[in-house]
Amino acid sequence: MINKIIIAIDGHSSTGKSTLAKMVAKELKYKHINTGAMYRALTLHALRHNWITDASEDIEAINVKKMIKSIDELELDFRLDQDTHYVMYMNNENVDFEIKKPIVSKYVSTVSSYPLIRKKIVKIQQNIGKSKGVVMEGRDIGSVVFPDAELKLFITASIEVRAKRRHEELLNLGIKSHFSDILDNLKMRDFSDTHRKNSPLTCVDDAVLIDNTSLNIDEQFELVTSLIRKKINFL
Repeated sequence: MINKIIIAIDGHSSTGKSTLAKMVAKELKYKHINTGAMYRALTLHALRHNWITDASEDIEAINVKKMIKSIDELELDFRLDQDTHYVMYMNNENVDFEIKKPIVSKYVSTVSSYPLIRKKIVKIQQNIGKSKGVVMEGRDIGSVVFPDAELKLFITASIEVRAKRRHEELLNLGIKSHFSDILDNLKMRDFSDTHRKNSPLTCVDDAVLIDNTSLNIDEQFELVTSLIRKKINFL
């Protein structure tokens, strides 16, 4: 029987982590968990309940206590769609499209920066990965969620390339956006992700660093699958 492992993929926003993780999970028949989608779903939930006032970045405009309490009542799950990709469901509702909207992107870094929110979400992630056979992507998978993951990857790219990719993704989804706004949002998220006190984005020592600025997705997939084969054969 082939050993199942945990593959932890961390990295900056809009580096194509999700696309890569989906391809790897499909190849291995593993479950794909986009941990960022979980924080986005919570952000969407908060926006729907007016716990976030879309007017300012003032902490008083965000009802953190209600968000923390609501996590215990939320069912966050990943289910296969018709294309055999795992998508985000919240309380049995497919919210995979809704959580990609700019209004969610605007607040998700702030929402995910609160220690108690992260603690509760991390516990959910760890429970999902107990049986292994998981490709999990996010900001702190290799450093916090699964520090003992058999394979850790850290994906990065230039911010201009990332903004361009994100802009094209939104256009393909039919979501109107401006490149300059996306670039500014990525700069804000990079700063927030790397400077937050709790679980900051970092490339751990035993992670494989992949800069995909000049790599297409097929080249990345070939590189990563070769790393996986070596790791599984070694176990």
